[in-house]
Amino acid sequence: MKRKIAVAAALAASLFGAAACGNSGSDEGATSANGTVDGKGKTIKVWLMVDAETSWKGVVEDASKRFTEATGAQVNVEYQQWANHLTKLDATLAGSDVPDVVELGNTEFSKYVFSGGFAELNKGDFENSGTWLSGLSGACESEGKTYCVPYYAGARVMIYRTDLFEKAGITEAPKTYADFLSAADKLQTGNAADKKFSAVYMPGQYWYAAMSWVKSTGGEIAKQDGGKWVGQLSSPQSQEGLQRWVDMVKKYSKADVTKNENEQAGIFSQGSGGIFYGNAWEQGVAEEVRKDPNDPNSELVPTKVKGKLAAAPLPDVPSFLGGSNLGVTAKSGNKELAAQWVKYFTDSKSMEGLIKASALPNATALLDKAATDNPKIAPAALSAKNSWFPPNAEKWADVEKGNILQTMLTDILTGKKTVADGAKWADEQIAATLNEA
Repeated sequence: MKRKIAVAAALAASLFGAAACGNSGSDEGATSANGTVDGKGKTIKVWLMVDAETSWKGVVEDASKRFTEATGAQVNVEYQQWANHLTKLDATLAGSDVPDVVELGNTEFSKYVFSGGFAELNKGDFENSGTWLSGLSGACESEGKTYCVPYYAGARVMIYRTDLFEKAGITEAPKTYADFLSAADKLQTGNAADKKFSAVYMPGQYWYAAMSWVKSTGGEIAKQDGGKWVGQLSSPQSQEGLQRWVDMVKKYSKADVTKNENEQAGIFSQGSGGIFYGNAWEQGVAEEVRKDPNDPNSELVPTKVKGKLAAAPLPDVPSFLGGSNLGVTAKSGNKELAAQWVKYFTDSKSMEGLIKASALPNATALLDKAATDNPKIAPAALSAKNSWFPPNAEKWADVEKGNILQTMLTDILTGKKTVADGAKWADEQIAATLNEA
């Protein structure tokens, strides 16, 4: 769920122009009294990512069947690859033969919304919309209007060594942030002989984690004021959270302060760590069999943490959610039918199917059910109840691409800047980027 977007100026211009006909011809005909569109003789094209095909194809087929029974329209689902989906989408949206429904990662949606790529939707038409996960729905909202529908999520959790917890006399997962620090202290003391040991393995450029700490103390990254974006990392609340994260990293982590989190599960699997903060699926990555990292010719062997990991919500720290949303393209000739299909694919029945496939549903109202029905995803489901999203700004992707937050974090951890100076510098860079004409 690591997604970046860049939309060319020519594409943006074409999207704001008159909407061309979609791949399925002109827009729909009559709508029945119960809101169902008559789609007999029509076919809508849906672009979903390959995850749906490999993990919950049955959910896709069931939603499409119910949609067809209600509307008479057919559904052509085309599964896309993450590696090239944005390039393909940009080229497609610049033309007239467009998909009617498109899945994008939650962090990818903002620029397409601002550039006019997706049609406005009636939020109230979709089941559970009153409790949509804010970490997903944040990308869908602009000036009080809704342009996409949350689909599914994955949350970050605390992943820890059960054997080391037991050895240190820690009988349960931490329930408060103070408990978390107490556990880290005990792990640090009990493994002092291992000079590479990190009680909490935390790479220095892991900005998703650092900003979660900022959010935990009521801080913000940036906000709009008088039509302009203003950096907020220098606020007392933000600095408190940032300082708390920096103190934790300096005391408990031996991870590289110039690296991000992309390789953390593999490094943690080597055995010199007690806790790391990652996507729930990273537990499986850490436990999977692999070659000796120091010997490329070695046989596949179990990692040093195989069968020794468990997960729990990181107490008092909001989770940044990865995940996907669904939108109806602005150029679709079947907007009402497309929205109808999205309704079926994101209703409670479909969410039950996603829960069985170990994906998180799209609304907080369904998270307790997810935790009960599928214990494997219970920690992530509980963590997702308190989620956040980056500033919903047209140029936020440029902030990420410019490594502003990553640079700030490394500068602070290496002593090049104080927390206050680093936050001030980042605020200036963020504001300049977000307000660039």
